[in-house]
Amino acid sequence: MRLKDKCAIVTGGASGFGEGIVRKFVGEGARVLIADMNFEGAQTLADELGAGVSATLVNVADNAAVEAMTATALSTFGRIAVLVNNAGTTHMPAPMEEINEEDFDRVLAVNAKSVYLTARHIVPIMKAAGAGAILNVASTAAVSPRPRLSWYNASKGWMTTATKGMAVELAPHGVRVNAINPVAGETPLLKMFMGEDTPEVRAKFLSTIPIGRFSTPEDMGNAACYLCSDEASMVTGVCMEVDGGRCI
Repeated sequence: MRLKDKCAIVTGGASGFGEGIVRKFVGEGARVLIADMNFEGAQTLADELGAGVSATLVNVADNAAVEAMTATALSTFGRIAVLVNNAGTTHMPAPMEEINEEDFDRVLAVNAKSVYLTARHIVPIMKAAGAGAILNVASTAAVSPRPRLSWYNASKGWMTTATKGMAVELAPHGVRVNAINPVAGETPLLKMFMGEDTPEVRAKFLSTIPIGRFSTPEDMGNAACYLCSDEASMVTGVCMEVDGGRCI
């Protein structure tokens, strides 16, 4: 029960890595608000997990929506101890000069602007409490960029730099900020990362991961639980690679 009585928001928590984080947090005693564009999926998961778990619809790239999400969390829990910025997206693999402006704007809005918006509304709450943990879900793409995913790589690199900047500024206020860098996993974005989902493409992708498998939602949940728990009270500004050796 490492997160007992902690109240957490997990964006993009209805599926994929976010779902794994939600399940682990609930199993460790946290109360969780699942915030997702897929409200039906978020509500279904909340209903399954039972008391202490709620769902809300949010577009993390929209200021008013993030403000409403924050208000919902406060009205539901009374406080916010943990924030997981998990919501993310990518563009299809292509030469960098061929990525259209709409896709570029969408990737930067969801992967980067969302971290700014959640900080804008939630950091003051954590500062006032003198405590808090923020976890940004970045990517191995921030450390070892993959060709043809140029602007996705850049957005995740932004996230890791933001994590360190947030950590050093917020440490005197009792707020820790870390990130995890997963390699691709069995999530709704896998096909977009690979371009196409075939046995041949999967085998080629897996050959770059020394442990020989994709990241799982459970892997992310375990890492997130540690970084957001009091066990990690001396850990801030860390971007932990949870990648089976991909970045070695």
